[in-house]
Amino acid sequence: MIRVVDKLLLFLYSIVIAVISVAAICIGFGWITGSMTIDAIDRLYSNSNLQITIAIIGIVLLLISLRFFIVSLSRGTVSSQSVDQRTEYGDIRISIETMENLALKAAMKQRGVKDLRARVHATDAGMDIVLRTVVDGEVAIPQLTEDVQKAVKSYVEEITGIPVTNVSVYIANIIQTNTIKSRVE
Repeated sequence: MIRVVDKLLLFLYSIVIAVISVAAICIGFGWITGSMTIDAIDRLYSNSNLQITIAIIGIVLLLISLRFFIVSLSRGTVSSQSVDQRTEYGDIRISIETMENLALKAAMKQRGVKDLRARVHATDAGMDIVLRTVVDGEVAIPQLTEDVQKAVKSYVEEITGIPVTNVSVYIANIIQTNTIKSRVE
């Protein structure tokens, strides 16, 4: 929710800065003359409702500026996602990226797998792993996917000690191999 509000504030702030920039350009090139500027300022000071409106706009812009200043100075609290474990010796944190790389490593060892992408989602019961792969089409797909699922599950559980609840394999495509057989005459 905070990010949506910050984006909205940034959008409004950008529009105001754009209007001020256009006015500055017009003044700089002489498209707005000094007498026009003086007349506008005289009208501003003669109308108290307009003065209050300008003051409120100024306060809002100052608050938005302070908000952006504070956000720019604050350290990012967003850390990479991880799976936390407590042992008798202390805490262990394994990043989701590490889990994805372990899953890729195990799956690439399977014959027939060519291109892989992995997504890991931490759940209360363990890890859900989703693999997207391209295969060579030389191995039966049901057998290949079952081998990949078993290999990934056992490898990730063995290395991390975290249970893997589900390994989903999505076969995105089959590689077209263009092997040209040479003829000997």
